[in-house]
Amino acid sequence: MATSYPGNVMAQPAPETAAAPLIRTLSLSDLHDALRRGWEDFKAVPSHAIILCIIYPVVGLVLARTVLGYSVLPLLFPLAAGFALLGPFAALGLYELSRRREQGLPASAWDALEVVRSPSFGAMLGLGTLLFALFVTWVATAQAIYIAAFGYEAAASIPDFAKRVLTTPEGWWLIVVGCGVGFLFAVVALCVSVVSFPLMLDRHASAADAMVTSLRAVAKNPMPMAVWGLIVAVLLVLGSLPLFLGLAVVIPLLGHATWHLYRMVVAPDPNPRPIPIRPHRERRSAADFPAALFPWQRKDSR
Repeated sequence: MATSYPGNVMAQPAPETAAAPLIRTLSLSDLHDALRRGWEDFKAVPSHAIILCIIYPVVGLVLARTVLGYSVLPLLFPLAAGFALLGPFAALGLYELSRRREQGLPASAWDALEVVRSPSFGAMLGLGTLLFALFVTWVATAQAIYIAAFGYEAAASIPDFAKRVLTTPEGWWLIVVGCGVGFLFAVVALCVSVVSFPLMLDRHASAADAMVTSLRAVAKNPMPMAVWGLIVAVLLVLGSLPLFLGLAVVIPLLGHATWHLYRMVVAPDPNPRPIPIRPHRERRSAADFPAALFPWQRKDSR
């Protein structure tokens, strides 16, 4: 079923210079509504969402095993927490599913991959690279904080590591400083990406324009955006507890809800620019492989 929003109507072609997107004021009830609509999208296409997001629990388990195998337990939590910094980029397929469902179009796993053909996919990759750099910086910073607290001596086991962190003054300092610095990284990621990727997918905006719009949205709605960030953090923690498997539900829910949050905070473009129609790609059977290399021969044989 298509999702409608106030003022979301077709308009005349845009002039040469597009105006900056109009930012609306959010209320806390809008956050609940975005989560509700996201849950409806997830229920409508649960198998597709899980297929797209199964990489999250898999990667989480691999990260946990790698950390344990190389006796670098201090990096387990920073890796798991910092991986959420990449979530806005990794949820591109979910935004596409919500966009298509909103417009009453088919929503399947193949349709989610259509995001790769978006005219702004290069800009999305650019902003995704920025988020990855932020993730790497966070992991390096977290490691430096641990070394400052405990030095280079590795923990002998998980109980030994837990005892160090939870029962010593150095561990308490690590928790306070680590969580404080991690909070700053999370705030930066939220400010530059909360509506950036949906905006690029919807209006084919540049990465710079998308980030500026995201910053404007946060500046105009500081309290709702802070609550939204808290909701995201709590749901990610809850999804990570059962060996990361809960992320197969949490990530799709947040991805779909983020699309609807974008629709609520960014007013529809009154002068949308016409986008060239993408050519339909004919799907062929694997049995056509040799002939598919010579399309002119297929035309001659007709």
